[in-house]
Amino acid sequence: MSSRTAPPIPLAPTLEQERALWQQGYRCIAGIDEAGRGAWAGPVVAAAVILPANRPGLADALAPVRDSKLLSPRQRACCYDLVLEHALAWATGAVSAAEIDRIGIVPATRRAMRAALDGLVIPPEHLLIDALPLNEVPLPQRAIIKGDRICLSIAAASILAKVTRDRLMRELDAAQPGYALAQHKGYGTAMHRAALARLGSSPLHRHSYAPVALQDAEERHV
Repeated sequence: MSSRTAPPIPLAPTLEQERALWQQGYRCIAGIDEAGRGAWAGPVVAAAVILPANRPGLADALAPVRDSKLLSPRQRACCYDLVLEHALAWATGAVSAAEIDRIGIVPATRRAMRAALDGLVIPPEHLLIDALPLNEVPLPQRAIIKGDRICLSIAAASILAKVTRDRLMRELDAAQPGYALAQHKGYGTAMHRAALARLGSSPLHRHSYAPVALQDAEERHV
């Protein structure tokens, strides 16, 4: 039911994948992506976006949308608003650091993606996913390597996932001060490593990740 492909990467994401499926009769196609898989702290967040089928001018309206990693925070915020304005439906899902430690990051990422799918007010008929297939979801789907740079609905989902997660990390920074989570968003920067060494880990950290586990081990042997 699923396929895993790696088409050539264009300069900007297009509707080529969606148009091919629209021509096959699918109308509600959900693009799915995640943010935060590699972070040392905080949740992994996924988003699902359904763009309106065959709407004239849609590609032009969403022309600024890119893989979220290629955009500045200000550009992502603008694209976030664009996606919400033009999407037929969208939703996000999150899985906590504690759950990531319990089940592992790949199952947690899939769980966040399924939560985003479950949140859609319109049931999708086909999925376009960035890299990670959801074989347990009984829908036709395509997992596309670097899909956020190829497929516009996946790029739109990458924007929503990243902006949503960044906002959550700013909230968590207020709840767990000292680690500068609002600045590095939980990723493994020198600032974050220094805070871990100074403060030790927190309940918001992923204790199964090697840098945090090493810090935990050092604390146990002090």
